[in-house]
Amino acid sequence: MSTKYLKINRMRRVYVWELPVRIYHWLNVIAILVLIVTGFFIANPLVLTSSQEPAFRYVMGTVRFLHFVASYLFFFNFAFRIYWGFVGNKFAQWHQFIPTNLAFFKDMWQIIKIDILQLKGKEHIGVGHNTLAGFIYFLTFIAFLIQILTGFALYSQNSSWWFPKLFSGIGFLFGSDMALRSFHHWTMWFFILFTVIHIYLVFYHDYVEGRGEISSMGAGYKFIEEDIFQEHKQEIKKSQEKHKISLFNQSKPTQK
Repeated sequence: MSTKYLKINRMRRVYVWELPVRIYHWLNVIAILVLIVTGFFIANPLVLTSSQEPAFRYVMGTVRFLHFVASYLFFFNFAFRIYWGFVGNKFAQWHQFIPTNLAFFKDMWQIIKIDILQLKGKEHIGVGHNTLAGFIYFLTFIAFLIQILTGFALYSQNSSWWFPKLFSGIGFLFGSDMALRSFHHWTMWFFILFTVIHIYLVFYHDYVEGRGEISSMGAGYKFIEEDIFQEHKQEIKKSQEKHKISLFNQSKPTQK
């Protein structure tokens, strides 16, 4: 009679996402949702007929105001994230997102084979973002920048404040206001597509790996396999010490 053994993974609870990163994430969620909803109305304005005074039917004016407020929140939040990419812990720094060597691309291909093509092979497990996710976030940051430049370029046409006027020259690169508006509008669909895929993958990895992907963006902690923890022990320790979190008191191994 053959004997079967149940493998029990030992997990450690480690602090990965710092508070500024988590605040940035949720502010970005709010800003992008408001920008997308109001952006649809701006692209296809409501036609309202009423006997009331126009001052009481200022619907599209309110929509545009919300769009502008969200755009400033989006801009300054993104500017802060750029700064935090230099001063944050290892899992928030820019080398997690920008490919700098061949090993980065090899890791990405391995993740594509396992997670997307569902091929057999050694699963790539890291502590923070994996290389594929990091690279996609890097492309997303570029899209953020494009949306900021084109959005403020459009806003500069009607604004009297000096800040939007700094972006007025961007419009000349597109040849016409219509081309600029169309580019800004279609870039919005990139964020819609990214949001759908992002939510799916977060739930997928949380279900498959059971590492607390969803809750980690609330509390900052993830559950890491013991062997992966030992492999990244020193970098995790530096992050814990930076936030005065005990490596062993707060990251005791659990069984899964």
